[in-house]
Amino acid sequence: MQLTLPRADLARVIGNVARVVESRNTIDILGSLLLVAQDGKLTVTATDLDIVVTDAVEADVTTSGRICVDAKLLSDIAKKAGADTISMTLDDGRLIVKSGRSRFALATLPASDFPDLGTHNFDAEFDIDLAALFAPVSFAISTEATRYYLNGVFLHNIDGKAVAVATDGHRLARQIGPEVPAFPAVIVPAKLVALMPKRTVRVSISSAKIRIVADDITMTSKLIDGTFPDYERVIPAKNDKIVTVDRDAFLKSADRVVTVSSQKSRAVKLSIADGAVAFSAHSEVGDATDEIAAAYDGEALEVGYNSQYLKDMLSVLPTGEVVLAIADAGSPALVTGGLADWTGVVMPMRV
Repeated sequence: MQLTLPRADLARVIGNVARVVESRNTIDILGSLLLVAQDGKLTVTATDLDIVVTDAVEADVTTSGRICVDAKLLSDIAKKAGADTISMTLDDGRLIVKSGRSRFALATLPASDFPDLGTHNFDAEFDIDLAALFAPVSFAISTEATRYYLNGVFLHNIDGKAVAVATDGHRLARQIGPEVPAFPAVIVPAKLVALMPKRTVRVSISSAKIRIVADDITMTSKLIDGTFPDYERVIPAKNDKIVTVDRDAFLKSADRVVTVSSQKSRAVKLSIADGAVAFSAHSEVGDATDEIAAAYDGEALEVGYNSQYLKDMLSVLPTGEVVLAIADAGSPALVTGGLADWTGVVMPMRV
């Protein structure tokens, strides 16, 4: 294998694929990149056995070849090289990387050792900005390993539209997207959600795998094998106490009072009355209160929330009015704002 290409292009493609590589691996090949040089291109592939990411870049290929090399080492070299071009040559089992006066001889592994996850038949294909669909809900993805079926975004089709939902049992977010063809409901793992290219992509989907194609980048991932809960039962439909507040004022006031709250709960109590919402927090180190204007003309109500959950939820909404629909102090609140077709639900807590 022998090729030359611009340093910036190599750094870019490695950056696109190497994010799937875990920082610690007990299996050397999973910390490596598969390099394939042929037909005027360098194709770079990485995998963690659940997700495979491939990107390609034009290169001056003198001799075709395939080899595996440590992902972090090659990434660091591509970032730090002083010259504008990089050459790579396979010589007696070592990958010789040159840039300007710099020369590196890297240990390699056979390309045949790189995992082959095989081919797959997909049930549906469509174009969509999946990153934009997932962005307003991903904050609610659970990290609790025992509830693995919540460790991703539930992607499904309702009335011909793509719908993304995430919940950790304490808060829930749903975003309804554009019209798409019918496809099986799936749970997309959190790691793939974080890797998603931020643009319109070609999605191929089945009940077991999903493939994302954007330009020269291809991501193929296993899906979470589990049953997502019937989330629609959690979304309240009859909350009749409607509070309208300014998003930024609400966030700032809540943040001010929880300065004295314990790090574990970050609890804040909302005292809702005609024309105002009062915030209060209490802990062994002190007490704090604050107040903002609000549009509300119902009976007085007190309810507590985890302030971090409120911050995460409201932070995905644009500046402007936010509406909280509440039934009582013991029931979940329905949150809506300036984001079209978005719904949030947050559970109360005792304060």
